[in-house]
Amino acid sequence: MLKKSAKNHSKEKFFTLSEFRHKAGIPLVLAKKLISIREVESTKNEEGITVVAESEVMRFIKLMEKPWIKSYYFFRALGPGFITGASDDDPSGIGTYSSVGAKFGLGIIWMAAWLLPMMMAIQEVCARIGIVTNHGLAGVLQRHYKKKIVASIVVMLIIANVVNIGADLGAMAASLQMLTNINFYLAAILFAVLSIVLEIFIGYYIYVKILKWLAFSVLAYVVAGIIIDPEWREIFHFTIIPRFTFSQEYIFAIIAVFGTSITPYLFFWQTSGEVEENKFKKKMQKLMHKKLRINNHNRINKMRSDVGTGMILANVVFFFIVLTTAQVLFKNGVTNIESAHQAAEALRPFAGDHAYLLFAFGIIGTGLLAVPILAGSGAYALAEVMKWREGLDNKFSHAKGFYLVIIFSILVGLSLNFFNINPITALYYAAFLNGIISLPLLIAIMVVGNDKKIMGRETNPGWVKFFGWLAIIFITSAIMAGGILYFVK
Repeated sequence: MLKKSAKNHSKEKFFTLSEFRHKAGIPLVLAKKLISIREVESTKNEEGITVVAESEVMRFIKLMEKPWIKSYYFFRALGPGFITGASDDDPSGIGTYSSVGAKFGLGIIWMAAWLLPMMMAIQEVCARIGIVTNHGLAGVLQRHYKKKIVASIVVMLIIANVVNIGADLGAMAASLQMLTNINFYLAAILFAVLSIVLEIFIGYYIYVKILKWLAFSVLAYVVAGIIIDPEWREIFHFTIIPRFTFSQEYIFAIIAVFGTSITPYLFFWQTSGEVEENKFKKKMQKLMHKKLRINNHNRINKMRSDVGTGMILANVVFFFIVLTTAQVLFKNGVTNIESAHQAAEALRPFAGDHAYLLFAFGIIGTGLLAVPILAGSGAYALAEVMKWREGLDNKFSHAKGFYLVIIFSILVGLSLNFFNINPITALYYAAFLNGIISLPLLIAIMVVGNDKKIMGRETNPGWVKFFGWLAIIFITSAIMAGGILYFVK
């Protein structure tokens, strides 16, 4: 923690927030965060502008000479966008990326780079909607579309989420079994119970901190990709220049990867996460007896750094998972991978114990991050449709319906592992279904995000419009190509 020792001398020079962040060499979002949490002392000048004394700036600059301290405070400034991005690489996503990497080699790795600006645009629209309207996505959509249509989408979302939860719990249990020889079913139950406890009985502020630290578990796949010493020139070539194979199997994989990367549950979680952030800020300001004044434009600037970091993290991990499985499994003739656990096991004879262990530990960490988010996104959506009280800042007794949806989703997902239902096979089709569901949702989100009656002055900027609609064109083209190939066959 930074020592608070700002001096207040009448002749001392003061710096505005912008001047402070330039002198300190830190992002504006971090400068604002440090002042808001009182890690850097500030005051108001005669015009009511926030300023920082020169002595405080010099003390901070000296402290920030240590890189790890700078990294720590940048991490503290991150919020829902970072968590959303990391949760995109859950065990089910890892299973999907591993499957396409083993089956097509580097043939689909281009999507990691080409989908990134589309993902950033879509998640920014969702975050903007949450910040400006202070309502979750389902609540906003209900005001502009028929309730039956929104309810149908929410039901499909929950079904897909439950299948994802089942696959994630199964992959986590299998990974723990590999590492400790624990009974598979006992491990699955323990992870399910832990996820429920974390989401229901831990306060929002503490819960978000836990999720942020769990988000770093996805970096295990980056390390695993570096360990195998891949052929970077070949990989770079395949990443920059897309290579299409017009076959049913390849088009299906493209839609599944799209549905895994730009997935509906992230839309709902991102929007609701920003609403939760608004609630938390209001609560803190009330406790500190400050006058409530939340600037949406400033919140959006902060959100952009947050969302950008989360989406870059998600796609870097996607890239390294495909890279690892393509270089190790595809090149050694192992082309049929149906789970993240199977991918970890298959890596062992070719890449050694280090890559194997990193894959296994990564599955557990990302699962603990993703399962509560999968359950929570469905609960937010259904609670808004049903007009229930919702939010992780509420106690169980105050939002029973909301929390019961979370419990139901996790327990039903858990049950898939007990009835000889292969959740991974169902998962691949669920990813495909997510890709189909995402199309009408993306159109609705882009329309709402550009509606001045809803968003006021905070409608979508130009780059968001371009890449958001490009995502819609991309998935529409893939679905149409898949349909044509199906009927031709």
